[in-house]
Amino acid sequence: MTPDPDEWRRQGRQFDRASHDYREGRPGYPPEVFELLQERCRLGHGSKVLEVGAGSGQATVPMLDMAAHVTAVEPGANFADQLTRYGAGRSLRVIVATFEQAVVAEDSFDLVVSATAFHWIDPAVGLAKAAAALHDQGWLALWWTVFGDQTRPDPFYEALLPILQAKAPELAAQGSLPMWYALDVGGRSREIEDTGLYEPVEHHLVKWQGCHGPEEIRRLFSTFSPWVALPEDQRTDLLADVERLARDTFGGIVVRPYQTVLYLARRRARGSS
Repeated sequence: MTPDPDEWRRQGRQFDRASHDYREGRPGYPPEVFELLQERCRLGHGSKVLEVGAGSGQATVPMLDMAAHVTAVEPGANFADQLTRYGAGRSLRVIVATFEQAVVAEDSFDLVVSATAFHWIDPAVGLAKAAAALHDQGWLALWWTVFGDQTRPDPFYEALLPILQAKAPELAAQGSLPMWYALDVGGRSREIEDTGLYEPVEHHLVKWQGCHGPEEIRRLFSTFSPWVALPEDQRTDLLADVERLARDTFGGIVVRPYQTVLYLARRRARGSS
């Protein structure tokens, strides 16, 4: 079943409810992502970065650790509060707004990034606004972590699937994130290139594993947008199933195959054809 983009963007407006679980339950991004940004996009000391949909800072903090100056746009008040606290004393500015509504200086950034968040943005608006914010030859970097990999075994999800089919079949059909969206290399590349504002897109795929205890895997699933949108009683019941499965069937350790897909594109010089 292909998710409706408008529907998952509506779900995104509820995401701030899960801000604490997101901070505690979501794994960070693999180091290879930041190595690529350093190598290809010159992320590092003094870089001026605009981050779209910063959440609780899983990408923000590593960039601050690399001595970048980060302006983080985040619509959720709870997430923005977390960012402000974790970034205290560092080169971080937080704008509490949607990216579409945020007032962002033009021709001011070396890098515009968005980590597992740009699917919440109308691409017709977001890609043009990102290009306006970038210096000529600055970089756009969009990436997503997909919590699963159909090319590798995933015993935990296989064990969870019958529970979902019985109690919440819409989750079994939809998955945790629009996987097809993140992994649709042709679609994402065409969206960026068809604006005429960027050079040809580079695509990188990092395969890795997540390792979680029962409480961690419960928190992780509680951050998935279709789960956030469930009625509270149903959500609580299903999350208890996730934790119980991890503890009783998997001995308290869940290892799952994940992948992070990264799209990089350099902004064309203004006035170039």
